[in-house]
This record gives sequence, structure tokens and C-alpha cells, in this order.
Amino acid sequence: MTAIGLVSDTHFPRFGRALPRALEDGMRAAKVSRILHMGDFTDALAIGLFEAIAPLDAVAGNNDPEEIWNRYGRQKIVTADGVRIGLVHGDVGRGNAHENAIRAFAEQPVDVILYGHSHRPVVERRGDLLVANPGSPTDRRMMPTFSYGILTIGDGLPAIKLHTYASRDPR
Repeated sequence: MTAIGLVSDTHFPRFGRALPRALEDGMRAAKVSRILHMGDFTDALAIGLFEAIAPLDAVAGNNDPEEIWNRYGRQKIVTADGVRIGLVHGDVGRGNAHENAIRAFAEQPVDVILYGHSHRPVVERRGDLLVANPGSPTDRRMMPTFSYGILTIGDGLPAIKLHTYASRDPR
């Protein structure tokens, strides 16, 4: 079984200079082999913090500097255990981030679509397509808790579990 950490909208250093303890402990406990970030790092500081846990892949969000846009791009498809995973921030298009993300991959065959931007954690299945936003581990906005996700793949079947916590306190 493969476990992949899912995060978005970290907005560092505005919301910290270290990962929240609950996030770091949760990803290490899940033994994630990789972390996917759906944009709005806002500073390269967060990249090294995630890479200290597992290899990182990402897309840039609307609040990211050019350095991050150039490094990761705005949209991509990655593969894990034969599962095609579309990554996008979700800010481009007319409508909400969820629908923008789905439209972004309308012409590309993917099994999972992951996005950010809204800071609202959600997991939805649309037929064979799994669509999710892990929320934000550092900026809960109108949500009652901070959040991240773990994508598991077993026998080629993807599943996502959201994890929430009340404090973004680091170690």
C-alpha cells in the first residue's frame, strides 16, 4: 500500500516558519512515500520542511512567487502505482475551485484530481473519478480546524482520508 501526503495553502512564513506538529507527526506515522502540494506556498521556506519528511511534488498557486511557478508549473499529472493524479491549484476559471479543478482535467484522463485555493477540505467521488482538496494545514480561514490528507493506493484503487487538528503549534 502506498501512502501520499496531501497539502495545500501553507502560506509561509505568514502562518509560521515550521510545520504544525500534528501535520508532521501524522505524515510520519502514515509513512508517506511522497508529498503533493497544491499551491500557495507563498515562499520557498515550506519546500525544505516538506522535503525533510518525503520527496515533494507540487504546483504553484496564485499567491506563489515566480520562483515557485518556474519550479513546479501550474498544472500537472503525476503517476503513483499506475494511478494518474492531476494537480492544480483551482484558482483559474469561472466558478469555485472545485469545479475549476475538474474542468482543468476535462480533456485529460486522470483517476484523481487534487486542488487547493479554497482552504475547504473535501473528498468527492464522481463515478470513477476521485476529487479532493486537503484544505490547509496552517490557514483554516472559516473552517473550524486545520487539515491535510493522506492518499492511499492499494491494488490500483485510490482512497483519501482527511485529517484535522485544532492547533498549528510546531514542535
